[in-house]
Amino acid sequence: MNLQPSAYVRNLPIGKQIPLPAEGIPMGEIFPFEGDLRVKVLEEPVLPEPARHGEAGAHECGTCRKSDEEFLWTDEHWRLTGFAEPESLPAMVLLQPRGHYDLHDLPAERAAELGGMLQRAERAVKSVEGISRVHVNKWGDGWAHLHMFLIGRPEGMMQLRGSCLTLWGDVLPKVEAGVWAETNRRIARAMAEGGGTAHV
Repeated sequence: MNLQPSAYVRNLPIGKQIPLPAEGIPMGEIFPFEGDLRVKVLEEPVLPEPARHGEAGAHECGTCRKSDEEFLWTDEHWRLTGFAEPESLPAMVLLQPRGHYDLHDLPAERAAELGGMLQRAERAVKSVEGISRVHVNKWGDGWAHLHMFLIGRPEGMMQLRGSCLTLWGDVLPKVEAGVWAETNRRIARAMAEGGGTAHV
């Protein structure tokens, strides 16, 4: 394994203060912060990178160890996770394969199903009243088990458009617990209309 920083990383201003662009932050109309901001100093790369949770396999993966009853919805090959505690955006779920895979090693049969499953999950999230758009994200820096976030954007809230939606989620007030629980139930029932089992 090459433990030297890539050419891209070697050209970064590591350890230096990075000025904000003179023209301001791109897409400022959807950026949730204003006032005096400063870009963090870039730290040195960590090589090799620390292992993600579940990197060693299914035996150490918390997702694999969960029972179906801990999910909103499941079928033979896929499971949809909710968040028990309310978040600040109106809906947030994770679509995950039942098997312990990441995107790069997802078997061909599951990969062929992924698009259709994302469509089903998006329709289920959009079935919740007041959701205009559903953002689909994959980051994968913390867990080795593939998980696709589906996050609802509230209708009419144009400041929450685009890539800053999750930043807004860090600062908005939490959804009321009863509303959040009903949202999870609604999404699970909508998924079950196309097959599989709702667990809430």
